[in-house]
Amino acid sequence: MAFQEFDMPGAGGEVPVLIVGGGPVGLTARALLERWGVQALLVEKHRELSPFPRSRLVNVRSMEIYRRLGLAAKIRDAAFAPEYGRVRFRDTLHDHDFATAAMVAVNAPVPASPVIGALTSQDRLEPTLLAAADAPVRFGVELTGLTEEADGVVALLVDHRRGEETRLRARYVLATDGANSTVRQLLGIGTTGPGALGDFTTVVFDADLKRWCARQPAGVYFTAHGTFAPLYPEGGWAWFGPTPDDAVRADWSQIVSRALGPDADVQADVLRVQHWAMNAFVAERLSHGRILLAGDAAHALPVIGGLGMNTGIADVHNLCWKLAGVLTGWADPGLLETYGVERLPVAQETLRQTVANTHLMVQVVNRRREQLQSGEAAPAQVELPWSERYFAQLGLVLGVAYSSAAVLGDGTPPEPSDRGTDYVPTAEPGHRMPHLWLTENRSTLDACGEWFTLLTPDPTHWEQRTSTSWPLHIETLPDEYTDLCGLRPRGALLVRPDGHIGARWQDGPPSDAVLDQALTALTRSASA
Repeated sequence: MAFQEFDMPGAGGEVPVLIVGGGPVGLTARALLERWGVQALLVEKHRELSPFPRSRLVNVRSMEIYRRLGLAAKIRDAAFAPEYGRVRFRDTLHDHDFATAAMVAVNAPVPASPVIGALTSQDRLEPTLLAAADAPVRFGVELTGLTEEADGVVALLVDHRRGEETRLRARYVLATDGANSTVRQLLGIGTTGPGALGDFTTVVFDADLKRWCARQPAGVYFTAHGTFAPLYPEGGWAWFGPTPDDAVRADWSQIVSRALGPDADVQADVLRVQHWAMNAFVAERLSHGRILLAGDAAHALPVIGGLGMNTGIADVHNLCWKLAGVLTGWADPGLLETYGVERLPVAQETLRQTVANTHLMVQVVNRRREQLQSGEAAPAQVELPWSERYFAQLGLVLGVAYSSAAVLGDGTPPEPSDRGTDYVPTAEPGHRMPHLWLTENRSTLDACGEWFTLLTPDPTHWEQRTSTSWPLHIETLPDEYTDLCGLRPRGALLVRPDGHIGARWQDGPPSDAVLDQALTALTRSASA
């Protein structure tokens, strides 16, 4: 096999950031870094984007991130209508519901956000993300080795199309290469958690099922014979269930048709079949020197609740502004230490919630199956062992709070919260900035971008204390929001580029140097 330096136009065989893995998380990181003006190269070992639907929910927080990237409308236009934001439980697909639950902030807007989540298949989302940036992408290129140096990382890459092994030097490597991450394994980073929960098979098929579903739409139908999901607004379905022992010889059309029920009289036209393992683990750490893990490489989450991909999108939203600050010089390299400090607890808590969701879903389906098999009279309606809020996890999606050197406390005791269910807006440091309308169509979240944002009722009082050493915008906060944000007339919130509050001054600036001091503290070494 030939060996040569990797051809990176204009970079002399070096790139600031090498992204390994071309799924939604890696593609989102590529778009975010480009917005910051950071050059990146993405390599993906497969020869094209995945043809499988895989993840199907873009939750409300991810849609807020895509709104800032100018992608929310395009994603929403290709997605299902909001009424599909619901799960239904049935004995077979053509039976009546015995239970149902809404996907909160997907089935209808919520006051806490300027956007609504979207139900769309991953194979529809990925082309939109790919087109969102111009940074180079190399399909069919696999990372096989890494060598860490004092000021960079040398990656060994195999181009399967050309049969060439090449070497590329990067300042940083971002691994978004999935649950079986090559990068994580090369680094010897272990994982914690239950591990593999079982082997499953997804069957993509065509069939006319409208007569059972059109009047009661849903994003997911759980049945005693597997799970059914509509794939695209114009048609197409997926079934998934446990992989049978003799999967190689399985007649998947017959299996799906049988799962539809004995009276269905429907033949499934099978298009694709994918076998996969449902994993449940979190990496022991999210970084090793200049190499960082995100998405499934950092945490593999059960699919129930749709939090896996979305947690990865939040990972890179947290990370990319920090990488940009380090690479462009306004942040200390130690700022990157806060990535793991902030995101690892979120991954661990999300894992606990998704495992709990999975057990509750299995509990409902198994109990119903036992009733049917025993001849016991099954009730027409079953009370689910969770509230609709619980299934949606709005508190976990919007209520994430960070505690690290990149957050400055203001001395206010934190309010207790249940991050799993309810979301209560708060302007405490570390929390996501609450959504508040600045103008008719412009949210406080829209004020955040490739800069720090100072929100204050009295911008004139703060403007003379600004510095040019960091990217900073000052925005007027309407007086009607001061109490909600815990501010007096001259108070201010300093919001990080990822929309989380970095500092709060409840009254006016205590000194002329207060902004410089805060920004220095927020962007310095975590151990300084």
